[in-house]
Amino acid sequence: MTAVQPKPTPVGETFDSLSPATDEVVGTYPVHTAEQVSAAVERARAAARWWDGLGFAGRAERLQRWKGVLTRRLPQLCQVVRDETGKPIADAQLESVLAIEHIAWAAKNARKVLGKHRRSSGLLMANQAATVEYLPLGVVGVIGPWNYPVFTPLGSIAYALAAGNAVVFKPSEYTPGVGKWLVDAFAEIVPEQPVLQLVTGFGETGAALVGSGVDKIAFTGSAATGKKIMAAAANTLTPVVIEAGGKDALLVDTDADLEAAADATVWGAFSNSGQTCIGVERVYVHERVADEFVAKVVEKAKNVRAGSDEDAQYGPITMPSQLSVIRGHIEDALKRGGKALVGGVESVGDRYVQPTVLVDVPEDSEAVREETFGPTVTIARVRDMDEAVEKANATKYGLGSTVFSRARGAELASRLRAGMTAVNAPLSFAGIASLPFGGVGDSGFGRIHGPEGLREFARPKAVARQRFTAPLTLTSFSRKESTDALVAKLVTVLHGKR
Repeated sequence: MTAVQPKPTPVGETFDSLSPATDEVVGTYPVHTAEQVSAAVERARAAARWWDGLGFAGRAERLQRWKGVLTRRLPQLCQVVRDETGKPIADAQLESVLAIEHIAWAAKNARKVLGKHRRSSGLLMANQAATVEYLPLGVVGVIGPWNYPVFTPLGSIAYALAAGNAVVFKPSEYTPGVGKWLVDAFAEIVPEQPVLQLVTGFGETGAALVGSGVDKIAFTGSAATGKKIMAAAANTLTPVVIEAGGKDALLVDTDADLEAAADATVWGAFSNSGQTCIGVERVYVHERVADEFVAKVVEKAKNVRAGSDEDAQYGPITMPSQLSVIRGHIEDALKRGGKALVGGVESVGDRYVQPTVLVDVPEDSEAVREETFGPTVTIARVRDMDEAVEKANATKYGLGSTVFSRARGAELASRLRAGMTAVNAPLSFAGIASLPFGGVGDSGFGRIHGPEGLREFARPKAVARQRFTAPLTLTSFSRKESTDALVAKLVTVLHGKR
């Protein structure tokens, strides 16, 4: 029987953040009450008006300086991430570097995406000048996850800030130190107003933020929690953007680079201890190349190891309760006739889970249907790519996906029911700041990153301005019958053709 390390626990009105590798207390943080959360939101309202007043150029300058602080202090940030998640420094650096790229893109492109644009006014309204611009929402609440405590929340925070909003950020109770580090660094660059504030605590603190009257909530976490947040937000008609995990598939066609596909499978499945919403959890490989592909995956997986030493490729399971989920999925797969070519139930320890590669697992098993969020992967043979696409799409989730095929990559990607697809490389869409990030189905809705991510945190404002008096007055009770007849003829000429 394995021991389960404790989760962060309250100590009076504070709670301790623990290292998942050692249970060592790495920080103590306040449990913010509903009243304190509401006070933070009120402070943010005044700060939002000041921040919006800086304009695109002023905000971009501050965001670029913030990016510089993060870059120059990267080793320090990575150590904080490692302390609270247990992940290797190299993995902490990777997610932080990607986050820095997103800050830079949002700062540079906010004006182009959100600034005033002309629109065609059409023939009937030719006397009007039409424009649209995107204005800040006001105050955005961001509820972040623990698995990528820098990259994921900054995908909302940076874009919301670039759009002119103030942000109140509630990090996971497993990674409050990372959240505080990021907010403190921002405060050095923007000391005038509390434009980016931190609130810490457990689910009650997050619920208080949802009900605090913020103008939008950006949430990353489980589908179950996302549904609760949506239900609570509905009481105040607060809009939400939800990123709620996935059960991502990787497809391997007959003409694929099998070495690259196997490497992508192993890295996509096991990196960050498999605690990746866009990680590879299922593989569908054409039967003609399945034996060779599986052999390559097994060979590579045997060289991957979890641990806390510098030679380990990934660290511990951050959230202790996930250990039983991972173990349960492996047990169910094996009981249903599946085989473990690498690892198995014995791979699940009290802190670390070693890699597990499963084959011959029924499609209705937990390991195929439910998000495992651990270092396991199922591999299934298919007769052709039509079957691969059908099985990949047979899920309630729809976040990311991957295709390995030299000739049909783009075609297969277009057929996958997922918000994002990488072709011939693992998870590449996450590192491209101009691409929107998000899913469908139980993976949530709305988008962060890219132009869509900027617009997610802004409201469109349409303006029609009369440039001259129209020869045909349509919006008046003094309109004549001859005018109506002329309009009817004009519409028929313009739109009546078959």
